[in-house]
Amino acid sequence: MSSQKYILSILVDNEPGVLSRIAGLFSGRGYNIESLSVAQTAENSALSRITMVTIGDDHIIEQITKQLHKLINVITVNDLTEKQYVHRELMLIKVNAKPEQRAEILRIVDIFRCRVVDVGHEHYIIEVSGDEGKLEALIDLLRPVGIIETARTGLIALTREKRIKIK
Repeated sequence: MSSQKYILSILVDNEPGVLSRIAGLFSGRGYNIESLSVAQTAENSALSRITMVTIGDDHIIEQITKQLHKLINVITVNDLTEKQYVHRELMLIKVNAKPEQRAEILRIVDIFRCRVVDVGHEHYIIEVSGDEGKLEALIDLLRPVGIIETARTGLIALTREKRIKIK
């Protein structure tokens, strides 16, 4: 069995300890969580949505999914891996921005449809959202300028609505 990337969307009660129990299912089996994003849902403050990316094989993910369903605070577990979904990741990038570099940085920011959210004497902080490919491409272009630090949210995702086929 080969390992692949899995994206799980888990709706849970917004209560202390729930995330710890869910993460424990993965660590207890020696599987790493590649990214994790958790927030209270806008539609119901009593619920949180966890979006988790991990790498594993079908059998292990199936077992973990079954065990997640058994946890009292878990409402739904949705494996998005084989479904149609919309996903994004948010990243902040602090870069060197000496006067001679600023025009080039602003051109890159414009091309990638991101924005400068903070300006210092010798740095910019840039906010960008998109898929992993877009974020990595931006990093590659900004690396020669000098990346000071980055912070990423991890992937968030929602399933797409099923499309109606018109005959």
